[in-house]
Amino acid sequence: MSDIAISIEKVGKRYTLSHKRNGEAYTTLRDVIAVQAMAPIRAIGKTMRAWSGSNGHASALAPSKESVEQFWALKDVSFEIKQGDVVGIIGRNGAGKSTLLKILSRITEPTEGRIRIRGRVGSLLEVGTGFHPELTGRENIYLNGAILGMARAEIKAKFDEIVAFAEIEKFLDTPVKRYSSGMYVRLAFAVAAHLEPEILIVDEVLAVGDTEFQKKCLGKMEDVSHSGRTIIFVSHNMAAVTSLTGTCALLQSGKCVFFEETQEAVGRYLSSIQSQEARYEASPTVGRPSITRVEAFCSQPGSVHESGAPMRVEFDLYHPERMPKAGL
Repeated sequence: MSDIAISIEKVGKRYTLSHKRNGEAYTTLRDVIAVQAMAPIRAIGKTMRAWSGSNGHASALAPSKESVEQFWALKDVSFEIKQGDVVGIIGRNGAGKSTLLKILSRITEPTEGRIRIRGRVGSLLEVGTGFHPELTGRENIYLNGAILGMARAEIKAKFDEIVAFAEIEKFLDTPVKRYSSGMYVRLAFAVAAHLEPEILIVDEVLAVGDTEFQKKCLGKMEDVSHSGRTIIFVSHNMAAVTSLTGTCALLQSGKCVFFEETQEAVGRYLSSIQSQEARYEASPTVGRPSITRVEAFCSQPGSVHESGAPMRVEFDLYHPERMPKAGL
């Protein structure tokens, strides 16, 4: 029997984006009503122009057109995760991390490629994902267990443990729409971690909780990993990623550019942040003095600067005319 829990083969996800033309206002409800109200007048005008043979200038009343762009949030992503592995997924905002997790969680389908998953998947993505706001905390625990394919007896056996971990005993029979974001996350993580899915997917949503709860969650994920279950962990907290995961996928602009040992993946990620965020470049302004480059050199790698330490800043200045050398 294969030991591969998740196989991702050339997966891509494409979205269609609509853009307004330059200077064109966005369509409002008032615009829609006005266009519909003018429809009979346009029809009469069109008929009259047809009779008279005049082209007229009716284009001003025509609905505005939008330009359409095809945007690939993911493109040609491939890697495999073995059963029992704890894998991190890192990258800058917009790199495609959350899109990949939504595909793995079957929330959305890939545009191309194939994913094969062996085992039940428990996901903790955005706050409130998988919860029905009108149901109570108690009812949502049973609902999530049923979604995972668990029998009521299995859920009942874990129920007290879930409630104790989430620390929401007083609000157990309150509709979750009245929960704070912190309460939402505590209950959602407790359900996802304790109902024993073979694969646990956790997004950056843990950042909503307080420091003590984050430590508690990381400890629970370590326990889950030791039990032989597979974990996929997405976070911008490189210390948490390094301590929890052994392998890491680095995403850049929707592509997986590195999938190896976590320490090296984190090093590459921090280097990319330093090269992109600590340097500014621009084309010179024609006919006017302008700054074309600014680069900051911090005291620590990854654009981290220690308080009180010296920092070097370099910049290039463009001037349209030749400048005399400064006197010594």
